[in-house]
Amino acid sequence: MKFIIRHETGKRIRIHLCVPKMTMEQADILEYWLAAQANILDAKVYERTSDAVIRYREGRNEILSSLQKFRLSDESAEALVPSHTGRALNAEYKEKLILRIFGRFLKRIILPYHIRAALEVFRSIHFIIPALNCLRRGKFEVPLLDGIAITASMLRGDFKTAGSVMFLLGIGELLEEWTHKKSVDDLARSLSLTVSRAWVKRDGQELELPLTEIREKDQILVRTGSMIPLDGVVLEGEGMVNQASMTGESIPVVKRPSSYVYAGTVLEEGELTIEVREKTGDTRYEQIVRMIEDSEKLKSSVESKASHLADSLVPYTLGGALLAGLIFRSVPRAMSVLMVDFSCALNLAIPISVLSGMREAGDHGITVKGGKFLESVDTAETLVFDKTGTLTKAVPKVVKVECFGGHDETEMLRIAACLEEHFPHSLATAVVQEAKERGVNHDEMHSKVNYIVAHGIHSTIDDVKVVIGSWHFVFEDEGCTVPPEEQERFDAIPGEYSQLYLAMDGVLAAVICIEDPLRENIAEVVEMLHESGFSKIVMMTGDSERTARSIAARAGVDAFYAEVLPEDKARFIEAEKAEGRTVVMVGDGINDSPALSAADVGIAIGEGAEIA
Repeated sequence: MKFIIRHETGKRIRIHLCVPKMTMEQADILEYWLAAQANILDAKVYERTSDAVIRYREGRNEILSSLQKFRLSDESAEALVPSHTGRALNAEYKEKLILRIFGRFLKRIILPYHIRAALEVFRSIHFIIPALNCLRRGKFEVPLLDGIAITASMLRGDFKTAGSVMFLLGIGELLEEWTHKKSVDDLARSLSLTVSRAWVKRDGQELELPLTEIREKDQILVRTGSMIPLDGVVLEGEGMVNQASMTGESIPVVKRPSSYVYAGTVLEEGELTIEVREKTGDTRYEQIVRMIEDSEKLKSSVESKASHLADSLVPYTLGGALLAGLIFRSVPRAMSVLMVDFSCALNLAIPISVLSGMREAGDHGITVKGGKFLESVDTAETLVFDKTGTLTKAVPKVVKVECFGGHDETEMLRIAACLEEHFPHSLATAVVQEAKERGVNHDEMHSKVNYIVAHGIHSTIDDVKVVIGSWHFVFEDEGCTVPPEEQERFDAIPGEYSQLYLAMDGVLAAVICIEDPLRENIAEVVEMLHESGFSKIVMMTGDSERTARSIAARAGVDAFYAEVLPEDKARFIEAEKAEGRTVVMVGDGINDSPALSAADVGIAIGEGAEIA
């Protein structure tokens, strides 16, 4: 691609592209390609002038060399561009603004006065009808001021002033509409990029690919708790899909082969193979726009107060106009008071500031679904943390293997991994991963494996019954015992670890100690949350009390609750709210959904299940 360097200062360079006429599509391709380059901080491309402004960190010569090799027809660059970039929206409103200003001056030059006056009378209907509606309802609201000012001007025969007032109000409406649409568009575009990858079946393999590389007719795989990233038809599997974000249905819908599914809905249960019918872009984008527009109904009290304040100022403005007219005996001076009323600015500024806050949060990877949540976080007193996946990394790791009865540690790990690899819950995965890291081979050597949900596994190896699982399963359900001479060592195992118990022929053979590591700097984060105004920080978990107590002490929370069910978390939050406290819940999984919904503000960790 040929270009000319127009201007250069510091690490900022402006270039002019040697193309006959740059289209908006070409400008988007170049802009997003530039933004994807490692050494470029940001770039802006102007299609009207075929110019590009680039700010970079370093590597000026490499950037210019890459630009020379770049082609606007590059398909890989085209894939970087989202379906909606905002460029067309800005061009549309710039054109509207220019046409409106140009049209006004053209009419004043070409049209005779009486025709202009007739046009102004016709245009005034747009402003007078809302004013009459305010009077009919007995409300003193902002449209009433506009209607009075325009009507008074025309009754005086001053159609020029009436036309100027309507022109300025029209420009204001246009700028307000543009600002609002641009804010929603920017926010939707930033959020639409949050679902960026999906699992695809190709050539008998499952590959995780960016959405930009997925095409129609591709087969994507969606599992429990995940968001469906693209529209399509179910080919295989059966599942319950939460379609509330798309259709408003509160009850999950059964999806079977040949059923249609929508992007942005969530698979609550089951596993689906879906044939893609709509590529990434339009469906997801439009859906997010609807979400944002719905979220604007979730007004913060500040927004509501601003709206009421704007309307409450109207009587005072009318009184001021009347007073100015009486004192100065001048209708134009009275009307000038109506024109400097600032209640319209209140109506616009607060909602736009909330949208801007949501947009800023989006830049930091945070999706905010309404203004009232921003405000509630500021006033919140109680903060409830889920433990697993929130305070911790949710990637359990084997810390040590304590052997009993003279058994070999490597052999016990081999047997445990051999059994656990069939049931990939988090603790089982930790055992299998530890065996892999130690190079322990765990080929199949057992008979049929029987899995008791949430308890454990039992099987047979060389006619020896082997069980592995929780304390309740191994010692109470299966009646296994600890070698008497090793009871003291058994009791000394640290309580902060999650423990898997392995027994052979009814006697304990090993205890596998597993830790879910805390996230880095959690104690410092909790301290900062205390300083920012949270008076009560609580951790709730389904883990044992020993494990919960250890994690709580290291995290620095004020209280903890162990062995709780999802409904227990929700009940605790409701009790806190009943005491008049504003509650924030932070969680990551499907089982946190009731509590996230019950809280004044639910904060779902992005690494967790999409349904959260």
